[in-house]
Amino acid sequence: MKKHIKALLPSVCLALMCSCGHSGNDPDSRMDSFIDELMGRMTLEQKLGQMNLVTGGDMVTGHVMTNELEQMIRRQEIGGVFNVKGAGKILELQRIAVEETELGIPLLVGADIIHGYETIFPIPLALSCSWDTVAIEKMARISAIEASASGINWTYSPMVDICRDPRWGRIAEGNGEDPYLGSVLGPAYVRGYQGKDMSGKDEIMACVKHFALYGAVEGGRDYNTVDMSRQRMFNEYFPPYKAAIRGGAASVMNSFNLVDGIPAAANKWLMVDVLRDRWGFDGLLVTDYDVISEMSPHGYAPLPEASVKALEAGTDMDMVSSGYLTTLGQSLSGKAVTMAMIDKACRRVLEAKYRLGLFDDPYKYCDTTSVAGKIYTTEHRRAAREIAAETFVLLKNDNQTLPLEPKGSIALVGPMADAANNMCGMWSMTCTPSGHLSLLDAMTRELSGKAEVIYSKGCNIYADETVENNANGIRPVRRGDDETLLRQALAAAARADVVVAAMGESAEMSGESASRADIKLPDVQQKLLRGLVATGKPVVLLLFTGRPLVLTWEDANVDAILNVWFGGSEAAHAICDVVFGKVSPSGKLTTTFPRHAGQIPLYYNHMNTSRPDPDPKVFNRYCSNYIDESNEELYPFGYGLSYASFRYGDLSLDKTTLTADGAITATVNVTNTGRCRATEIVQLYTRDIYASLARPVKELKGFRRVTLEPGESRDVAFTITPDMLRFYNPELEYVWEPGEFDLMVGPDSRNLITRRFELK
Repeated sequence: MKKHIKALLPSVCLALMCSCGHSGNDPDSRMDSFIDELMGRMTLEQKLGQMNLVTGGDMVTGHVMTNELEQMIRRQEIGGVFNVKGAGKILELQRIAVEETELGIPLLVGADIIHGYETIFPIPLALSCSWDTVAIEKMARISAIEASASGINWTYSPMVDICRDPRWGRIAEGNGEDPYLGSVLGPAYVRGYQGKDMSGKDEIMACVKHFALYGAVEGGRDYNTVDMSRQRMFNEYFPPYKAAIRGGAASVMNSFNLVDGIPAAANKWLMVDVLRDRWGFDGLLVTDYDVISEMSPHGYAPLPEASVKALEAGTDMDMVSSGYLTTLGQSLSGKAVTMAMIDKACRRVLEAKYRLGLFDDPYKYCDTTSVAGKIYTTEHRRAAREIAAETFVLLKNDNQTLPLEPKGSIALVGPMADAANNMCGMWSMTCTPSGHLSLLDAMTRELSGKAEVIYSKGCNIYADETVENNANGIRPVRRGDDETLLRQALAAAARADVVVAAMGESAEMSGESASRADIKLPDVQQKLLRGLVATGKPVVLLLFTGRPLVLTWEDANVDAILNVWFGGSEAAHAICDVVFGKVSPSGKLTTTFPRHAGQIPLYYNHMNTSRPDPDPKVFNRYCSNYIDESNEELYPFGYGLSYASFRYGDLSLDKTTLTADGAITATVNVTNTGRCRATEIVQLYTRDIYASLARPVKELKGFRRVTLEPGESRDVAFTITPDMLRFYNPELEYVWEPGEFDLMVGPDSRNLITRRFELK
């Protein structure tokens, strides 16, 4: 096969490959020699073409028509394409690039493979609630296997933006509010996508996004402004980006927002001083969609000048705006840019292709004969089902309402009960919803011959059809008359022993361009839920959501709440597994759930004020609090119940003084006092009591997933070293400082056992 492929390559490219192969044993040296020779043959126009990334439009976003796309490839005006689905289509585009152009340079082919290709896994925020790096790496590995079999060699994932404002729709794409957890999970995605070195045919290039600070946009509105101190950037928002890059990510995507009043893609301090120089990133830096063109509405620069600014800031590839392609030639003539700047950006695009092995085998990802056996397989779906169950978070379970016994009659009510096309959640354009079961289908099968399922939709997503259409995007839910639906639902509840309410958000009420000002259950759903509770029947709320919601009334009145997020292709089966007790829920929240939207931003690792409230349940006028609401969250970071119960013993330290070259071992005994096998996530936090920069009231520093049989006990140990206590001081030096620290261990960030030690 390789000989056949090489025979098809243009003679110029083949000659380069041959000469490159004899330029020494060092891989980087061979790559440099190869690219030096190739670039020596390239015109300015061909170099600018390599820096141009366009969309094919087979998925959702704006597009270039197929014929136009093919002609641009023939004219060598494109270095990569994204949003094209289908190995056959991608093979033809790659063939044109390789066989019908002078230099035969293959294409990068990208896509937003964020939580699965056709086998869809839970949304990333849900995945983070598993606290399971092995599961996340497995998800990314399966995603890479399926995407690569379909011709894709580049995924725009992981998204590691820290977010503390649940109004922002893209909170669903990230790992939550904590920099430590984000720094652990980001590299797991990278390992899964890229494998050892991207040399395998099922290993693709990861892209860390959005650099930087996108999760901190003002008001939770997409594409908005970010403004914060550099100490806060380094201590609270930068760590996950840095960890994923140090974990080997081969590409980075910059963000839409302003940073220090400058669009991120043009922010030289951010892209050069921090990303390139301080962190040593030498990979491909690409813009997000149309970012260079959108510097104009920011009031920063028109397209020609914006393109110059982005290039000066080290941005290599321009997604969609065509600013590099159409304006940099003139800017070069006017000496606004240099040839060396263009060469540097072009080289990084070519290096990415080289590292993917595309010059050796341009058709590496285009084996159309292997697609069927690698996509949406039984094995992949089994993994999706198991991982989905790990992500569900049990928020409330009065009187052990859950798990339900498979008997009697169950009323399944709510707009998400029979919405198979919504199970996958946002950013799942490559999925095939027709292959997914709705919750109604799965529950009917699960209870066949055991119990009666009485279904009623109950209500729409929103009472207002226009608002619902805005919310639903490409995943509409069939509407009905709300008053009729409500009567039918209450009649179904009256006939049943227990009510299961499948409610919350629809799939695309979170994700890009899906910000919400009011993060409660939508109006008509609240009305339905209140009616169901008023029947006096036990009510289980299955909460579908891509963000934390305000659930104050629901927590006070509903018997059980299981947050199922959006669980992917196998969500319906996984929900049944947990609801009927085959699996005990083990997910823990990675975002704080507020009691009221007015508390936002609300996060566990906040700084203390000069007048902290000593008792959040009692109003104290001259403290930092609200007149009309508690400071306390509804559900804290790290929170999640189980069908079992866990007893924590005393927390012991093997010493109370930590030296510069030493370590402390902290041990806590955890016992499963319940009646089923279950997994507990034991969490470790620290607090620096006094420092040269105010430090958070607590910071996550470690965790352990522990699976215990009923009655089983286990000692869970953590090792604390001075490196774990480092932070960026006012001079942005990464240091630890002597002094006292609190060490805290427990099941969540609110319920903790505390011991103090000293660092000398």
